[in-house]
Amino acid sequence: MRSVLWVRLGELGLVGGQCGVSFPSDLEIAQAAVLLSPEEIGQQIGLGAEHLEPYGRYVAKIDLDALGDVSQRKKGRYIVVTAITPTPLGEGKTTTSVGLAQAMRHVGKVGLLALRQPSMGPTFGIKGGAAGGGYSQVVPMEILNLHLTGDFHAVTAAHNLLAAMVDNHLHHGNALGLALKKITWRRVLDVNDRSLRNTVIGMGTDQDGVVRQSGFDITAASEVMAILALCTSAQDLRARLGRIVVGYTEDDVAVTAEQIGAAGAMAVILREAIKPNLMQTLENTPAIIHAGPFGNIATGNSSVIADQVAIHLCDYLITEAGFGADMGAERFFNIKCRVSGMVPDAAVLVATVRALKAHSGRYRVVAGRPLPQEMLQENPDDVRAGAANLIKQIENVKIHGVSPVVAINAFPGDFASEHHVIAEIAQSVGARVAVCRHFGEGGAGAVDLAREVIAACEEPTSFEFLYPDEATLDEKISAVATKIYGAARVEYTSLAREQLKMYEANGFGHLPVCIAKTHLSISGDPTLKGAPTGHTLTVREVRASVGAGFIYPICGDMRTMPGLGSQPAALSIDIGEDGKVVGLF
Repeated sequence: MRSVLWVRLGELGLVGGQCGVSFPSDLEIAQAAVLLSPEEIGQQIGLGAEHLEPYGRYVAKIDLDALGDVSQRKKGRYIVVTAITPTPLGEGKTTTSVGLAQAMRHVGKVGLLALRQPSMGPTFGIKGGAAGGGYSQVVPMEILNLHLTGDFHAVTAAHNLLAAMVDNHLHHGNALGLALKKITWRRVLDVNDRSLRNTVIGMGTDQDGVVRQSGFDITAASEVMAILALCTSAQDLRARLGRIVVGYTEDDVAVTAEQIGAAGAMAVILREAIKPNLMQTLENTPAIIHAGPFGNIATGNSSVIADQVAIHLCDYLITEAGFGADMGAERFFNIKCRVSGMVPDAAVLVATVRALKAHSGRYRVVAGRPLPQEMLQENPDDVRAGAANLIKQIENVKIHGVSPVVAINAFPGDFASEHHVIAEIAQSVGARVAVCRHFGEGGAGAVDLAREVIAACEEPTSFEFLYPDEATLDEKISAVATKIYGAARVEYTSLAREQLKMYEANGFGHLPVCIAKTHLSISGDPTLKGAPTGHTLTVREVRASVGAGFIYPICGDMRTMPGLGSQPAALSIDIGEDGKVVGLF
């Protein structure tokens, strides 16, 4: 039945779950799934019930003692799933990750999935859910998309406790000499709310705090979230929280959360959130969901702790990095792998016909609107015209010494001739290729991809970072800009120059960089499609996430607090008469 419906959708040029035809929605598919208990899921991978703390019927926390108990077991292969530069609609990395993990069982291997937790901001905004799609989903998808076990709320609370203690310190005399205009610690909320981007706090009487300008970021952009994703133990979490810089004195000396006295209480708030969450896919493949750093601003990768546990529980561990290979994968290689000490065996690069057609520059794709009708017509030349982006993203993987496998995420309206062009181009630059139909067929639709990934993992690798620790911050930014983005040069505003100088003076120059830029172009300009070269990357501001362990330059008009569109997904989400969630997609 699935394949028949898939063909029907192909005739319409539509995707299941978005078109109102007979193919069931993602939510309908998820709610019809037959699920196993966490204990049964744990048994599949040798994770004993003594390490599981049930949260409801189908989710469990994994205690941190599990890492010690499994650390002597053989390690599986480590796979990162990334993509070409996406359209605003996304190209299906999560769905591909789930499909690949499910496919491993079809070829006689034990696959395990490690993903970020979705933020409720985008869930109620334009993106909708982020549990995968069709027959390649993590379930229960309502629980995953709607605050899971409360980890995001713990991050919000810990972050805002520090903000409250900073303002309390100011109110009671400011003994540390924080300069009001140099306080960098804002507040966070897991909601898209543009009205909170810039605020004035402390209004009222003298008992209502010190008046100053501040603002809110989304919780996924919080440094606390990045710390949760990058810490390696409860002790490391506590130490990193203490290193958070909340602001500077008039003499540009950093003031930390440890000095404010908040780090210990923050660690207590996060004592449960540090434990990864065990879930499952529609085919009962184990999935570990943990942390959710923003893909544009932070690392865009799930947690180090989850990977360190999971790598000993499977033959193939599949994890996903946010947005394109110039974004999440670059950070995976140069930040996450630096912390974890884990080396990837292969990288899956998701590509779609629609994205490559968009990179031809001949079409405009807008989130929330149907694709242009001309874009749905058979046109291999359009695909070839946008192929420069695919070639560059393959290069961005290979420059780190990792074997790439291109996963052509097949949509119903695609044509075989268009897939052939993608395969031909990918193979010409040394990448393996597989066409995948996991959305409509589940793991069976990603068997070819699984076989190519297994073969890629047998190839010799020579993983290397893009830059050494001892390089200056300017040199690190330039390395990413020129080698990954194809820029000719980097320019800094006077503010950014001053900030870099201040960070170097405070001893932060050894940290890696996490460049915050648009995800819609390899460059810093969202209008530049394909693989632009010779452009200038302009850094307007530089922030320091010292506790997380990276410096993040901000390029272009990047927002750390998204807004809601004219038709946010929240308008369609409700509770049905039977008490079940409806309208979540």
